Amino acid sequence: MKKCIFIKLFLVLLTFAPLIPIAAQQQSKFPYAEAGLSKEAAAIHLLSRFTYGYKLEDVAYIQQVGLENWFKEQLSMKVEDKEVHKHLQPYADAMLDNRSLLARYPRTQSVKQMMIRDGYIKKDSINNTTTYRIKLNEYLEDKGLKSPQYLYNMFIASKFIRASYSKNQLAEVMTDFWFNHFNVSFTKGQSAPYIPSYENHSIRPYILGKFSDLLLATAKSPAMLTYLDNVASTAENTNSKRKSGLNENYARELLELHTLGVDGGYTQRDVREAARILTGWTINSRRLDGNPDALNRLAKNRSNVIEDDFLFLSARHDKGEKAVMGKIFSNKGYTEGLELLEFLAARPETAKFIARKLAIRFVSDTPSEALITEMASTFLSSKGDIKQVLVTMVNSPSFWEKNNIGSKIKTPFELAISSVRALDGNLENPEKLNKWVTRMGEKKYYYIAPTGFPDRASQWINSGSLLNRMNFGLSFLKTNVTGVRVDLVHALHDREPESAAHALDVFGKNMVPNMDQELLKRRLSPLLTTQNLQQKVSRSIPSSADDQRMSIEEAEKNTTHPMLEQVVGLIIGSPEFQRR
Repeated sequence: MKKCIFIKLFLVLLTFAPLIPIAAQQQSKFPYAEAGLSKEAAAIHLLSRFTYGYKLEDVAYIQQVGLENWFKEQLSMKVEDKEVHKHLQPYADAMLDNRSLLARYPRTQSVKQMMIRDGYIKKDSINNTTTYRIKLNEYLEDKGLKSPQYLYNMFIASKFIRASYSKNQLAEVMTDFWFNHFNVSFTKGQSAPYIPSYENHSIRPYILGKFSDLLLATAKSPAMLTYLDNVASTAENTNSKRKSGLNENYARELLELHTLGVDGGYTQRDVREAARILTGWTINSRRLDGNPDALNRLAKNRSNVIEDDFLFLSARHDKGEKAVMGKIFSNKGYTEGLELLEFLAARPETAKFIARKLAIRFVSDTPSEALITEMASTFLSSKGDIKQVLVTMVNSPSFWEKNNIGSKIKTPFELAISSVRALDGNLENPEKLNKWVTRMGEKKYYYIAPTGFPDRASQWINSGSLLNRMNFGLSFLKTNVTGVRVDLVHALHDREPESAAHALDVFGKNMVPNMDQELLKRRLSPLLTTQNLQQKVSRSIPSSADDQRMSIEEAEKNTTHPMLEQVVGLIIGSPEFQRR
C-alpha cells in the first residue's frame, strides 16, 4: 500500500509540479526577462536544455560571460577539452575508421574462418562450444585481436565519458540527437561493427552544419546501408524468374523518418521510385576486407563510384526514368541519388519535420506551432543550416516561456550523467553506470526500430521505471555499484553536515538551484528518517530472469555515508531533479 502511494505521489509531481523559477532581475539579449525569468533562472534553463547537467559553478560562469556568449561558444564547438581527451585515451580505438576496427575487432564469422585457415581449430570442431572458446581466446591473444563485445564496451565508455566531462556539451547533446534521428541498432549483427564509426565519422562532424551534408553522410555509411538493407538493393530484372532485388526499406525510412515525416505528402509510389533511384548504393566490402585487386577491377568501370567505405555499383542501378513527388530523375547513375537527397533536404515538409523534432528535444513535448513555423522558415532560408535553426529557437520568446521550464523528463542516460555532473563525480567505471541506464529503460544503441527512442515523457515514466530511478539515486554514491566516485567532503565545501536537514539544504541548493528550497524540504524531509529506504525500494522492484535488481547485501556493505547517500538519493529521485 505504501509503495503504491509513494509511486502515485511521484507520478503526480513529475507530471504536474512545475519548477518555480527565481524572480526576474535583469534584462538580456535573449528574451528571458520578458518571460519573467532572472538571469540566473535563464542560465539554468539554458544549461538544462543544451548540456547533460550542471553544477553551481557552471551557473555562475554562464552569467559572468553572458548567456549569449556562452551559447555562441557552444555553437563553435571549439572549447578547449583537455580533460575529456585525457579520459578518452584508454578508449582511443572507438574513434577508428571501419577498416581499422574490422581489422582489430573482427566479426565472429571472420574469426572462425581465420582460425581454420591458420590451423588453430579444425573445421569439424568449430561447433564444439568448449573447444571453440578455448581456441578462440588463444587465437585472439596470439594475434593481438579483441572481440566485438570489447569494442562495444569501449564505444559505450567513450559515450559516457564525453557526456560527463566534455566542455563542448552542446556537441554531445546534438550528436545524441542526430544518432537517434538517424537510428541504427546493435541488434542487427550486420550493422553492429560499423556503428562506432557511424557516430564518430558520419554524424559527429555534421551535427551543426548543413542538414543535407548530414543526410548524405548517413545515407552512404555502411551502418545505415546494412541496417535498412539498401546494401543489396538492385534494379528489377524483368527477364529473370528470381524475386526482385529492389529493397524499399531505406527509401521508406528516408522519406518517413529522416526527411519529410509520416505526414509529408508522399505516396507508396514515391517510396518505390526513391528505392529505384538508390539501387546500386552499397558498401565497399573490398576495401573493408582488404582486397585491393577486386577494388582495382571495380575502379576500371568509370560509372562506378568508390569513396572510402561507400560503393556505387553501376551494374546494379536501375537506369529507367523515375519520379518522386513530381520531380523527374533521368538516367544519371550515382548523381540521381545525390539529387534525390538534396531535393528531400530542401523540401518545406522536411524543414517543418526537423524543426518540430528539434523543438520537442529542446523546448517541450508539445512546442507551439508558431515556434515550429519560425524554425522551419530559418531552415529553408539558410538551406538547412542546423546552427541557424537553433539560434532562431533560442531567440524566440517561446523557448523562455515559464511553462517550458523543467517541462522535459530526463531520459535514463540524462539522469545518470546529470547526477555525475551535478556532484562533480569521477566516472571510474562507465560500464557499471551503463548497466544502470539500461536497467532504467534505455539501452544505448540497442533501440531496434529505425524511429529511435521516442522523445516524450510517457516513454520514460511509469511505476517500474520510477522505482528503478529511485533505486539508482539511493545507490549513486556507492562507487562499486554505479562506477562513480564522489568526493562528498568537497561537495559539501569541506564541511561535515550538522544533520540530514542541513545536508538536504546544501545538496538541494547545489543540485536543483532553481527549485523553491522550502518546497523541496517539505517534500523530502519526511523521507530523511525512513529506515532502510533503499532496501524497501529495491524489494519493490520485480526481479527478472537476469536479476536486474541491485543486490541489497552488496548495497549495504558498500555504504560509507548512509545519511548522505539517502539525502543525495532522494534528491536524484525527486521530481525536480528528474526533469530538465
